[in-house]
Amino acid sequence: LERTMWNGIEKRRSAESKMNATSSRSHLIFTAMIETYNKFTRVHSFGKVCLVDLAGSERTKRSLAEGEQMEEAKSINRSLSALGDVISALTEKEKHVPYRNHKLTQLLSDA
Repeated sequence: LERTMWNGIEKRRSAESKMNATSSRSHLIFTAMIETYNKFTRVHSFGKVCLVDLAGSERTKRSLAEGEQMEEAKSINRSLSALGDVISALTEKEKHVPYRNHKLTQLLSDA
């Protein structure tokens, strides 16, 4: 389990910007499916744990990002905006929750 987590961490991208010396350029989502069995009650229980480390939003004008870093920053900002829309819809108990607006929110839809 720990080896898998470190493998994911090692594959994360980071880059220097004017705002941050080691700015994370990707989100990290670690999902563990857990199954337990109680020998006395003979009941199986299932659970899911998501550990999420989100890349930080970035003001592209202030960070002076260009090229690939600019596109990464835009993508990160879009995903965080989509996550904010989902959280807002859930807290307001709206009928429609926009999980499908981004891959990040799709992955976390059952969390």
